[in-house]
Amino acid sequence: MSKMYVRKNGWENIKAETKKEIMDFCEGYKDYLNNGKTERLCCENTIKIARENGFKSLDQFETLKAGDKVYVENKGKGVMLAVIGTEPIANGINLVAAHMDAPRLDLKQNPLYEDTELALFKTHYYGGIKKYQWTAVPLEIHGVLINGKGEKVTVSIGADENDPVFCVTDLLPHLADNQMKKTGRELIDGENLNVLIGSICGDKEKDKVKGAVLDIIFDKYGIVEEDFISGEIEVVPAGKARDVGFDRSLIGAYAQDDRVCSYTALKGIMETEKPQKTAVCLLVDKEEIGSMGNTGMRSAFFQDTLAIMISMTCEYNDLLIRKALANSICLSADVGAAVDPNYKEVYEINNSPLLNYGVLITKYTGSRGKGGSNDASAELVGFVRNLFNQNDVNWQIGELGKVDAGGGGTVAQYVANLNVETIDCGVPVLSMHSPFEITSKLDVYMTYKAYKAFYNCERN
Repeated sequence: MSKMYVRKNGWENIKAETKKEIMDFCEGYKDYLNNGKTERLCCENTIKIARENGFKSLDQFETLKAGDKVYVENKGKGVMLAVIGTEPIANGINLVAAHMDAPRLDLKQNPLYEDTELALFKTHYYGGIKKYQWTAVPLEIHGVLINGKGEKVTVSIGADENDPVFCVTDLLPHLADNQMKKTGRELIDGENLNVLIGSICGDKEKDKVKGAVLDIIFDKYGIVEEDFISGEIEVVPAGKARDVGFDRSLIGAYAQDDRVCSYTALKGIMETEKPQKTAVCLLVDKEEIGSMGNTGMRSAFFQDTLAIMISMTCEYNDLLIRKALANSICLSADVGAAVDPNYKEVYEINNSPLLNYGVLITKYTGSRGKGGSNDASAELVGFVRNLFNQNDVNWQIGELGKVDAGGGGTVAQYVANLNVETIDCGVPVLSMHSPFEITSKLDVYMTYKAYKAFYNCERN
């Protein structure tokens, strides 16, 4: 008799002890979000967790053997972690690749100015945002600057409950008649995403408020205005990750795309001891702007680091890295768009993910005819589906909305271009790319289980 594919809400058959595991696991995830509001902070926190779990920097090893746990940091914005397998690395790796960057506002290089005796920062938004969502919400400021002495200065304001916060102002409804006639895309101009930072006059003859703010910044950090030119300062939503709903089944927070996959991938490899295939967790930067640059997935960091690892296990030649990539499988660990009951018209319900139905397998992304997509093979989809079934992982298939509704991409295509079998696999999200994204605790936990099973699976 034939068997129908039926999706089920994961909470229907969850035992009490498993529910507690899910809730406890997500407390650690919320801490991870709170301690990693930027890709730099996320990278720093990731390495801290890795060290606490027995991982050591690759430069501490002369050779590598099965069971060794290593990490390599990439310029403070990315990290690659690996547990060496019992088979040669050239036989392929089990790779989970996620990204740690998220949509935000970046300060321009010459950001500080005064207007109508208010001090503000000019910004340039990073990644795909709805600009109107960033007005009239509390904001934090984090980043680094290189001062005139060549020293790195770390800036962090707004995370502590005793810190001030900042904001982008919005126009009152009483005067917004013309504004409200605009489309959502035009509602807020990018050049108007200016962050309010002060209003008290100082003793300067000109730009008295700006001067007073500069004095405060100098007293706290030793920074002068020119130092902003060599700075990377990010403005992100203030506030901690919170439980959502009377039943506390959901998590609301900034930057769950894609730190939810970063955390679950990290936790999975932390619990991997001596796999058959070398297990690799790769957390990169710049995905939200096309994976460019020397910290993005398109850089040579991954291949170069993998080649170094191979050279520490055997006599190296260039064919080994190519063989390793050809024999590898990658779960491109990125989020998907969960069906939102308020906007059901943009989803094709039979092929869109639902909250609480488990980890999401996405065969293809892209837009309008699968443009810019990886499109995983039937063989790979079958392998992943069966692996998750064998390990009691709640999973579902899905795509990014209706065929002509839009679309998007992940790092999958760039990994696949290296001749690696690749498929997208991650957590469904509501309100993606907003200052307050929503995930299901059950889906988060099942994604962790999925990645852990993948790291530890045996395959020919």
